[in-house]
Amino acid sequence: MNSSRIDELKKFLLEDPSDKFSSYALALEYAESGNVAEAMVLLEQLLKRDEHYLAAYYQLGKLFEQKKEFIQASSTYLKGLEIARIKNNQKTYNELKSALDMLES
Repeated sequence: MNSSRIDELKKFLLEDPSDKFSSYALALEYAESGNVAEAMVLLEQLLKRDEHYLAAYYQLGKLFEQKKEFIQASSTYLKGLEIARIKNNQKTYNELKSALDMLES
């Protein structure tokens, strides 16, 4: 666990709670350190604040998969696909579609 990185990101968020990138990065650090629950909370909060933060859908979906919560993973990917289509973000759309296809196979 990279606690110094986690501490640094927490500090950034204390200074600017609206910093979406720091929230996302902290969620990834938590996930990497095995704290899946905290990572999921941060990603879900991020998506409530900004449903267009596309990278969060992929990461949250993968965490749902890790927890074997496949219905939630699927719905997360589907929501991300919808937003990616609206934003005309083909790269993220393809990544989410691939994740969904793998989940369904």
